[in-house]
Amino acid sequence: MFLLSKPKADRHTPLEDVQGILVGATLVALAVHFLSSANLLTGQIAGLALLSSYVSDWSFGAIFFVLNLPFYILAVRQIGWVFTFKTFAAVALMSAIAELLPLVLDINMMHPALGAVLGGILAGVGLISLFRHGATLGGVGIVALWLQDTRGFQAGNTQLIFDLFVFGLAFLILPFQVVIWSLLGAVILNMIITVNHRRDRYVARS
Repeated sequence: MFLLSKPKADRHTPLEDVQGILVGATLVALAVHFLSSANLLTGQIAGLALLSSYVSDWSFGAIFFVLNLPFYILAVRQIGWVFTFKTFAAVALMSAIAELLPLVLDINMMHPALGAVLGGILAGVGLISLFRHGATLGGVGIVALWLQDTRGFQAGNTQLIFDLFVFGLAFLILPFQVVIWSLLGAVILNMIITVNHRRDRYVARS
């Protein structure tokens, strides 16, 4: 009986990485726009940035970019310069697109349920696109990918743990119903990542 050998993993080309990172950053920025239009938030560093933007005069894009800066040290030391550069580019792109979207896409009314579902789906798919092209949106995503690759701990589970902290803080600041709807979007996001982002199934590499 002959055993078929596992096919050699294909590597993404630089052009494929560019489009993957651009698509991922755009989808997450659109998710943030939907969430903010419904006055919701999400988890991870993006959630902290949204929460901070609601209670300060700073914009989401500026806060998100600044909060991610310390995590690049871990990325360089534990994962490498290529990953760090891609992640920095993804964060910069997402921050810029998130700043521009309200100028060209005005959403006057969005039900929190729809905002939560669309935000969770778009953010989840966008993050998977970034993960599969060797990038993330910094912050907890860096820690999550590092733990998955070195300890086998699912990236979605790491992000879910951090989300509990974010939403615990949100309960002290925002109305109860806002946090509940936001939690629905975060659960959808993390379920998409946990189910779909698995190294044993996705073999392409950047």
